[in-house]
Amino acid sequence: MAKSIKPHFSRIADPKFSVPVAMLLLLSALPMVAHGDEASKVLIVLAGDSTVTDHAGWGRGFADSYGPGVKVINSSVGGRSSKSFRDEGLWHKAINAKPDYVLIQFGHNDQSGKGPERETDPETTYRVNMTRYVDEVIAMGGQPVLVTSISRRLWSEDGKIRSTLTPYAEVVRKIAVEKKVPLIDLHPRSIKVYEALGRAACLTISPKEDGKVDATHLNTAGGQLFGPMVAEDLQRVVPQLSQFFLLQD
Repeated sequence: MAKSIKPHFSRIADPKFSVPVAMLLLLSALPMVAHGDEASKVLIVLAGDSTVTDHAGWGRGFADSYGPGVKVINSSVGGRSSKSFRDEGLWHKAINAKPDYVLIQFGHNDQSGKGPERETDPETTYRVNMTRYVDEVIAMGGQPVLVTSISRRLWSEDGKIRSTLTPYAEVVRKIAVEKKVPLIDLHPRSIKVYEALGRAACLTISPKEDGKVDATHLNTAGGQLFGPMVAEDLQRVVPQLSQFFLLQD
């Protein structure tokens, strides 16, 4: 594409060339460049709950970790589980974009107590849902990447994180092995980060509403902390993406 527009720019540089014509040639070339660049980008889709979204999760920090060769579409929606995300047609919309890679993270809203429209059992319905997502991405020619859920910041008296998402994370790990697909094990990594920061420092990455601290979601600082971690882990399990990663060592 660059070769096709190069003559236009060399003619524009000629002082004898009229300015109006030069501008027309320049404007006509720009859409071609933009279209070509867009078509050549690696497309990554994020499918998950609110902890993956741009405004309350790690999605924006993830997208910011890649250069112009990657386009990230965040299809994640708050309050959704592995069940309701499909039932509401959100999954179909996500893969309809024909992504090269799909990062899939569910679990928070699959837990007991979330209601029949959302909750799933880790070893049965959740396993079926997550496996089906993997199979469908492969069938459409993409690469699924499973992500274990980022932990909530629930503290025990001894200063350790008390996770309620472990059963779901364990199932995701098993599916990744069975299906031989890349895994980003964010659940234990997030726990390690929280405990290293400590309860007080974790307040700086937690949203606050009406004076109450949100122990599930991330504020902007939290998203910019965890998003690059996910991107870093992705380029480790999918090395071909490392060329687009901005935070090189």
